[in-house]
Amino acid sequence: MNTYGKMFRVTTWGESHGLAIGAIVDGCPSGLIITPEYVQKELDMRRPGQSEVTTSRTEKDTVEILSGVFEGKTLGTPISMLVRNEDTDSSFYEQIRYVPRPGHADYTYFVKYGHRDHRGGGRSSARETVGRVAAGAIAKRLLEYFGIWVLGHVVEIHGIKSNFVFETPEDLRAAEMSIVRCCDPDASAQMEECIKRAKMIGESVGGIAEVVAFNVPAGVGEPVFDKLDAELAKALMSIGAVKGVEIGVGFKSVTLTGSQMNDEFAVNAGIIETASNRTGGILGGISTGKPIVCRVAVKPTSSIAKPQKSVHLKTKEEVELTIAGRHDPCILPRVVPVAESMVAIVLADFMIRGGFIDPVKLE
Repeated sequence: MNTYGKMFRVTTWGESHGLAIGAIVDGCPSGLIITPEYVQKELDMRRPGQSEVTTSRTEKDTVEILSGVFEGKTLGTPISMLVRNEDTDSSFYEQIRYVPRPGHADYTYFVKYGHRDHRGGGRSSARETVGRVAAGAIAKRLLEYFGIWVLGHVVEIHGIKSNFVFETPEDLRAAEMSIVRCCDPDASAQMEECIKRAKMIGESVGGIAEVVAFNVPAGVGEPVFDKLDAELAKALMSIGAVKGVEIGVGFKSVTLTGSQMNDEFAVNAGIIETASNRTGGILGGISTGKPIVCRVAVKPTSSIAKPQKSVHLKTKEEVELTIAGRHDPCILPRVVPVAESMVAIVLADFMIRGGFIDPVKLE
């Protein structure tokens, strides 16, 4: 499926080396102030060619809002956004039309569809996330209208860990000052050098990114199958490079006792809240009012310059493959805005579904 959401619905479309790529957002209430500049700011966070630790593909990723916005405000009708592909080089991909790249979706797409766009991975390319970030910008703007902020940062790359501890949304804005999106200056410098070393030897590295949603009111979510954390996990796992999701302390919880894990309740200024936040702001699939904390494990970029073994899909002969082209030695810096967008899209959908936002118009 290419559509996510029940009330706030996002459809992404396009291929890596096609004419354009984009998204359609349906279900955004009328009256939300949206400008191309706001969406562009989000897209600039994920676009290629930003620094020496990202791919050299130099797309401007200039967004065009085709519908759903008039005189700077949403109409309540579908919002269609388009970003044209400009710096495409498909020459390398012809020679591997029938040779699946290890770590990519080439083989599985071939098995499922038979006929596919092999250029740059086509629909399975990370370039698909342009549409997610454009749609995420709309979701973020809607949440900000209600004082909710969704921010992310890199907490680990190839074993190098950040020691940064956040308290407020402003704390996490420090990630914008780092080309690897890490708030810890010392760790950021080490991560940058690690990525450069990997690039020099034709390798890639992975890591962990964290996304935090501040000021989400208590009561957002659904029980049983549509739990808020279940939907967040689904949305984040739908990002191509993500291989694991944690909510709150996540897998660390298996090392704790019940008394260490449980968040005790207290009253603060007349409001019932948990004294700690090991559950990551969600209990029983419903928000507690504490910050919602999600982490994603991001695998090393699949495209590497080292020789690898593969098989020709037609002749079934084993071949040696060396991947050329322009690729990220580490995708973490550009995953952060994508993960933020998916969290924002989920929250926007649940806020409307739960009656926290009028689905027709903003007051």
